[in-house]
Amino acid sequence: SDKKALKAVRQNMQIVFQDPLASLDPRMTVGDIIAEPVRNFHPQFTRREIKGRVKNMMNQVGLLPSMFNRYPHEVSGGQCQRVGIARAMILGPKLVVCDEPVSALDVSIRAQIINLLMGLQRQLNISMLFISHDLSVVRHISHRVAVLYLGRVMEAAPKKSVYAEPKHPYTQALMSAVPIPDPDKERAKSRIILQGDLPSPLDPPSGCVFRTRCPKATDICAQKVPQMELAGPEHIVACHHWRI
Repeated sequence: SDKKALKAVRQNMQIVFQDPLASLDPRMTVGDIIAEPVRNFHPQFTRREIKGRVKNMMNQVGLLPSMFNRYPHEVSGGQCQRVGIARAMILGPKLVVCDEPVSALDVSIRAQIINLLMGLQRQLNISMLFISHDLSVVRHISHRVAVLYLGRVMEAAPKKSVYAEPKHPYTQALMSAVPIPDPDKERAKSRIILQGDLPSPLDPPSGCVFRTRCPKATDICAQKVPQMELAGPEHIVACHHWRI
């Protein structure tokens, strides 16, 4: 049945939310929050087995055993996000969607959480879809990058290609905003400033959704939706004029 199929999908796909505190039930303890997916998907496990799994998972994400009986409001934002990560990872999913998982956290905590996610991804051999506006974080964590505009993929390629040789005008504008540590190179680089406002996602422009702000736009961009083209090894781009 559809319900059974959906349950199987849910077991293999989990999510880490943007706001750690808002995504946790305030009436449940840390131990119960992390245990909930195991109870839902493995009712055959005893309470002792579940507790053992939870404590092991807490250790993997850097949570002290003393936090087991605490409530979300009694721990910090960074620790709450570790609880959210433990809850997502405890079933051993194939894919974890991380929706801006560090944007609500203190700058001092962000690197710790990013490094934790990278370590777990390698250790547990899972795929991770990491959604972020922070290009330096994306550069640090990703193997492959997809650039979206109004919900459409503009370009996708291995990380190195996207940062070194962006093909789409939108990606080029984004990359021109990334600071370069070398002051001389930073001064010498040209910044691409996009004109106009972001259109409404409910009423996107015809043809290419980026055309109203694109410096390369011509008539064909309004008439025809650009299809994905191969622009290099494993590098795809949706633009009529990417060769220019």
